[in-house]
Amino acid sequence: MSYIDRNLLTNEQILHRGYLSRIVFVSPSLLLLLGLAVLALDGDVAVIGVILLLAGVAGLLGAFIRYKTSEFAVTNKRVIMKVGLIRRTSVEIVLSKIESITVDQGIAGRIFNFGSIAVVGTGGTHDPFHRIAAPLQFRRAVQEQLAG
Repeated sequence: MSYIDRNLLTNEQILHRGYLSRIVFVSPSLLLLLGLAVLALDGDVAVIGVILLLAGVAGLLGAFIRYKTSEFAVTNKRVIMKVGLIRRTSVEIVLSKIESITVDQGIAGRIFNFGSIAVVGTGGTHDPFHRIAAPLQFRRAVQEQLAG
């Protein structure tokens, strides 16, 4: 059972789930491929290839854990965002306390449909979460709940 499902309030329903983008796998995958390419070369650079390969594997493992332990949801009562396994960061803001929600997308984010979401609550809370898949859909789900 997920963090969000375990922490739902009475009569609270999940209306939209967001996910971390698979873009988190790109950098470690490139590092892994670079390590394999360097290993394919003959000579004294094999040690560098092994180091790059191990760094790529470690990066992929970290990205996988981050991908699996990140949860984002809009319910009929609040917005819930949680990232992390050992060091957990979570934000739960009641809909009535949300002033705005911002989406930041660079060129790559617009092309591959990922970006950063920041929920701005009353009292000046500004909590950004990065590399969220389909951030505009998430923002729309929040705005629909705020309007309704």
